[in-house]
Amino acid sequence: MRIYGGRLLKTMPGQDTRPTAARVREAVFNIWQGTITGCRWLDLCAGSGAMSAEALCRGAVRVVAIERSPRASAILQENLTKVATSEQNWRILRGDVLKRLEKLPPEQFDRIYFDPPYDSDLYLPVLEAIAHHQLLAPTGEIAVEHSTKSPPKTTATAEASLEICRQKAYGSTALTFYRPLTV
Repeated sequence: MRIYGGRLLKTMPGQDTRPTAARVREAVFNIWQGTITGCRWLDLCAGSGAMSAEALCRGAVRVVAIERSPRASAILQENLTKVATSEQNWRILRGDVLKRLEKLPPEQFDRIYFDPPYDSDLYLPVLEAIAHHQLLAPTGEIAVEHSTKSPPKTTATAEASLEICRQKAYGSTALTFYRPLTV
């Protein structure tokens, strides 16, 4: 898989992870153009790390990637080591995304990318955890990747602090973007 600057990344064999399609990756970074340099990036269900690596290549100063699979985490480690500069800070947290979000030190992120398995029941609890732990910076955004057939649902908890700011579809893949609710 190639990312920004023609860099080649390692991917997982088989169907254990579903890498974000090049078209969707490009769309996310076009939408967030001008906001990645210097940003703090959180990648949830990071897989082999294409989104995190792309963020680093485009100038993110801090990346935290959470991935459950030991195999994917090893590839993620290899990929981020390959693209990061000495001025960039990055960290991989292996394990269940909800448990890892609970244990994150107090920190806010400018951009959060969340791409769980489409049929998982993670969408709602993760959005609630992001809202509850105030992980999104006041001017930040979350991009949630999902199937066009099943957009993520929210609850009063998430809706009290997050609002949908845009939605885009790319074939059978959709992105829903959230930002902090301004009162």
